[in-house]
Amino acid sequence: MMRISHSVRRSCIGIFALLLLSLVGASAQVLRKPTYMDYIRTYQAEARRQMDRHAIPASITLAQGLIETGAGTSTLAQEHNNHFGIKCHSTWSGRRTYRRDDNPNDCFRSYPSARDSYDDHSLFLKARRYQRLFALRYDDYRGWAKGLQLCGYATNKGYANMLIKVIEDYELYTFDQGEYPTWYSGGGYAPRRTTAPDRRSYDSPQRPSYLSYGLLYVLADQNDTYERIAADMGISAKKLAKYNDTPEDFPLNEGDIVYLEPKNKEASPRYSTYTVRIGDSMHDIAQRYGIRLDRLYKLNDKDGDYVPEEGDILRLR
Repeated sequence: MMRISHSVRRSCIGIFALLLLSLVGASAQVLRKPTYMDYIRTYQAEARRQMDRHAIPASITLAQGLIETGAGTSTLAQEHNNHFGIKCHSTWSGRRTYRRDDNPNDCFRSYPSARDSYDDHSLFLKARRYQRLFALRYDDYRGWAKGLQLCGYATNKGYANMLIKVIEDYELYTFDQGEYPTWYSGGGYAPRRTTAPDRRSYDSPQRPSYLSYGLLYVLADQNDTYERIAADMGISAKKLAKYNDTPEDFPLNEGDIVYLEPKNKEASPRYSTYTVRIGDSMHDIAQRYGIRLDRLYKLNDKDGDYVPEEGDILRLR
């Protein structure tokens, strides 16, 4: 019988441990669904058309369509071209269909085509009820998601968080910037930006850095990117994206925390739990408390499909 040396055995155990850790981390990674990607490829051009005409973020329109139709698989979408779950209301004079929803026999709008549904959705959001959303930046998908829930678009307490998760998992924010998600292949879309971003360069080779939870971080500037922060701080953009649990092209808002080193496995002792608010994603919470995203999922026995709802209590350590 062949004997395995202690050094070889130790190496095998080490490799197995690394594989196990990678599998644990992968459980909270994005597993993109083919049906979702097909829906996005089919309707991204229409969502961008609505953005150009009505200043509604394409990411929001696509995310709502994905959620409301189950990526185009719902009967309401397939038989009646209703992609946004819009009910009849008193002003609707078009075709109708009836389905069980909040009530046993709710009235929903029925459209001749998907484009008609997208057009009507944009007009629906132009009503006074949603007017305050148009004061937001065209690419502020987080603000739009929170606003839609606060304005009562859906009764689901996790609606804003669902929108944000879909937008970030499928990189729909890239369409707001006239670009493609990294996974996308569909052709026919010439990248462009609705408004020109700030192209200023930084005069100093560094920017102010801060320390919290034992971690070094900087605050994102307006129109900031990992590439700019990397150039200022002497670290690769790839590492920054990894430390912050995002793709390299992830959109940064002014004031966002960007960690310059790997985050912790759990929050500091003074923070044991967190109560979810409207607009919170698991990534937001992980950034707020300096926790690795995969560890936050594991601490709460959740997988990557979990969407936190307002009022949920999450463990931070």
